[in-house]
Amino acid sequence: MQLRIRDLREDSDLTQKEIADHLLCDQSLYSKYERGERALPLDLAVKLALYYNTSVDYLVGLTSRRGPYPR
Repeated sequence: MQLRIRDLREDSDLTQKEIADHLLCDQSLYSKYERGERALPLDLAVKLALYYNTSVDYLVGLTSRRGPYPR
């Protein structure tokens, strides 16, 4: 499954290191999430969705609607 986290990061002009710091993980581990070499844990997917103001469904490609769902 191809995640959209790389596209979101690049669209925001951020480095892998900056996102890794936000997630409290190593840049090398975050890089593996982007490349699909490691599964992105749900708690980190939620953290990224909140950070990018989108939904987990958008991150994983289940919807093309970029905005978050209403709470």
